[in-house]
Amino acid sequence: MGDALAGGWFTRTVVDTGRLPLFCFFAAVIVTFGFIRFSVRMIRAKVRWWPGNVTPGDLHIHHVVFGVVFMMISGVAQLAVPDEMTIARAACAFAFGVGAALVLDEFAVILHLRDVYWTERGRTSVDAVFVAIAITGMLLLGLRPLGLDDLAAARHSGGPITRMLPASGWMLANLLLAIISLLKGKIWTGLFGLFVPILQVFGALRLARPNSPWARWRYGERTLSRARRRELRLRLPLIRAKIWVQELISGRHDLPSR
Repeated sequence: MGDALAGGWFTRTVVDTGRLPLFCFFAAVIVTFGFIRFSVRMIRAKVRWWPGNVTPGDLHIHHVVFGVVFMMISGVAQLAVPDEMTIARAACAFAFGVGAALVLDEFAVILHLRDVYWTERGRTSVDAVFVAIAITGMLLLGLRPLGLDDLAAARHSGGPITRMLPASGWMLANLLLAIISLLKGKIWTGLFGLFVPILQVFGALRLARPNSPWARWRYGERTLSRARRRELRLRLPLIRAKIWVQELISGRHDLPSR
């Protein structure tokens, strides 16, 4: 009975709403990220029974290369597949998720253009994957950025363009607050606030992080000192907890590069 209820929920929430491709992408990112992190940890531990890096000759092919290939092939296939072929579109979305996970797992390598995978800067890759999973999960649950559904409804209704103005205004206001939150160094608040707008208000009004662009541009020494004290008191314990979770999942950083 439980399986039937779960199957009914999945059909109503995912299949009937047209979110099956999005679900396949979401699942592929999680599964691939888990697999590739397990793989690189086995390689780093020099486990004999696990295949090593792909190194034809003296060339080390990073898995971001395979990710780009997956994304290109599946992306073009997704454009070519008719909308009514749901299963084929879902398969393309799964392959795209595989490629996206491989690329995002080496996001820090792309960003710095050198192998920082196992250094402190390599944690940027884990952050990128967490952000992708979080945003995709919210979309999968039916959450949308503020005003997007109203704008789409007004556009499809065929009414005058003035009907779109309120929704457009809300979207622009939410986007502006998101930009302020991001400039204040509050990445998660800025991203999640697109879906839960009240977070944007808090992010935009509260004190910026001391190393953020906003703090550098606008804060004097007195306000900057307050921001630093707040960072040590509130943010540092959260950052340590986040790093602990990251390294539990993806392996310990701050060690020599592989």
